[in-house]
Amino acid sequence: MGDWGFLSSLLDKVQSHSTVIGKIWMSVLFLFRIMVLGAGAESVWGDEQSGFICNTQQPGCENVCYDWTFPISHIRFWVLQIIFVSTPTLVYLGHAMHIIHKEKKLREQLLSSVGTHGLKQPKYTDVRGKVKIKGNLLGSYLTQLVFKIMIESAFIVGQYYLYGFIMVPMFPCSRKPCPFTVECYMSRPTEKTIFIIFMLVVACISLLLNVIEMFYLICIRVKCGPRPQSRKITSPESHVRFSAPKWPTVEDALKQNKINMDLESSQSIGGSLDGAKEEKQLLSGH
Repeated sequence: MGDWGFLSSLLDKVQSHSTVIGKIWMSVLFLFRIMVLGAGAESVWGDEQSGFICNTQQPGCENVCYDWTFPISHIRFWVLQIIFVSTPTLVYLGHAMHIIHKEKKLREQLLSSVGTHGLKQPKYTDVRGKVKIKGNLLGSYLTQLVFKIMIESAFIVGQYYLYGFIMVPMFPCSRKPCPFTVECYMSRPTEKTIFIIFMLVVACISLLLNVIEMFYLICIRVKCGPRPQSRKITSPESHVRFSAPKWPTVEDALKQNKINMDLESSQSIGGSLDGAKEEKQLLSGH
């Protein structure tokens, strides 16, 4: 475990500069990948080449068949996986430490100067130096998550195409300089299969945590959630302005016709009375 000390100390600094899901991912990396790989897997695969036995006496046949069966050993493959997956996180750590250093100097300038009107205010850190993931720092964090998802997926697919997820106890081999197709046997295949499946499950959990964290940060960035509903306009002017035109009904048409007929009849009666008055005045004049 001494070989992992430097990497563990660097990754431990990321704890204070990441989200809650990122801290869970870091715990999974430490407990279920680095510690299990250093404590148990190395002892299980310690005799992998010496325990690889083929039923032939041909010199060099076992070495060629072992190299053909396992282009890279599981232990070295998982070590490379952990290093490659941790590299984007270390790049983000460098960016975060650079921002913390810049804003720390900016706070010192703000405290030392009397007038702070023209100075830029710290954006990514608070008074205690805690990082706020937003702006360019949020973009850097999302970028390292995308790279971790791609690298993790590539290693899972690569492991499947290299030697699958189950350790087969017998491997037929017909590579030169083997005189014929020989049968080679691996020691403790069941125990190694358990470790392979365990490391695969942990890798899938790590991948899932990265995906969840990415969507969580995107959701915060776009402020997804219930938006405030627009208030309805209830003023009389707006009601008159936006009300739809009212079309006349059959009852309205009948009422209007009745009113017109009454007006015409009243006009005809008034006209006949006026004519009678005029005739009476003419006769009385004569």
